[in-house]
Amino acid sequence: MSSSTYVQLVDLSKHFGKVRALDGLNLEIAQGELVALLGPSGCGKTTALRALAGLQELDRGQLIVDGKDVTFQNANKRGMGMVFQAYSLFPHMTARENVEYGLKLRAHKTASDKRKARSAELLELVGLSTHANHFPHQLSGGQQQRVALARALAISPKVLLLDEPLSALDAKVRTQLREEIRRIQMELGTTTLFVTHDQEEALSIADRVGVMRNGQLEQIAAPAELYDRPKTAFVAEFVGLTNPIAGKVSSSSIEVLGSVLKTLPGSVTSGNGIALVRPESIDVVASKSGNATVTSASFLGASCRLTISMTDGTRITAQLPSLDAAGIGAGASVQVSLLDMPVFVKAAG
Repeated sequence: MSSSTYVQLVDLSKHFGKVRALDGLNLEIAQGELVALLGPSGCGKTTALRALAGLQELDRGQLIVDGKDVTFQNANKRGMGMVFQAYSLFPHMTARENVEYGLKLRAHKTASDKRKARSAELLELVGLSTHANHFPHQLSGGQQQRVALARALAISPKVLLLDEPLSALDAKVRTQLREEIRRIQMELGTTTLFVTHDQEEALSIADRVGVMRNGQLEQIAAPAELYDRPKTAFVAEFVGLTNPIAGKVSSSSIEVLGSVLKTLPGSVTSGNGIALVRPESIDVVASKSGNATVTSASFLGASCRLTISMTDGTRITAQLPSLDAAGIGAGASVQVSLLDMPVFVKAAG
């Protein structure tokens, strides 16, 4: 364990009947860091978070927070703040009373004036100071989730645990609130574990993102490194979009679509391989004598996604800035080439 490690999950294992939810999971989180866990349904990310919260017993493993073993400590003794997908606000309490609730439950109850001051401080922090006396039914979904976040932060938790807290919100509110969560987390310096199934959410909010599969971490890294330098085929295919393109591998390179690209560590090193090429790594230029034809074009705002059929029958997806894609629509003849960017290559077949 490094000197900066604040939370440590050691060899966590949990079975539900024949289902192996956690299979020797190891994870370290530094103090003040926000780590997001990402993965398909059933990969174990929520089980890991619930185990840290004290809401899930383990078959094996150890949980260490701030140098103390909390594996067998009751949930209410761990000093965790938790925000769920469901807002779980008390409907008969105002926003202020909901935020104060955790302070009232402490062994040494916080004095009333201090509770009011703390709740006012937190509601101001989440932008709801003017809604302190509103009941949950008088608040929008985004506002309710802000109250839930303020309530979790009111007790100054050792660790903030976020279990898909934004998935019930519409896209615009989700984007706004994730930015607010990040701002608040950085301002307070709260160590945070964020579980989500939304890749964009994880990549935009976290210091590091861990991709889970079958109860284990496939890779954990800074968002840009995870996207640009995946260590396994699963991570490359799960995070973002890829084009599987067949080619011939030689040592640390692969020849695909007439280009020779360097391969990332962990790739196959010889024989036939499948290069996992990002759509934005494909250059497309309109050309009457081109090597491909556009079969469909989707306008995405700042970017445009093209589905392309090569002359050899290979189908690929390219993503270009909308300005560069102007005039390139379905039926257009284009010249396709690959940008000189390293790719992960998995074994063919």
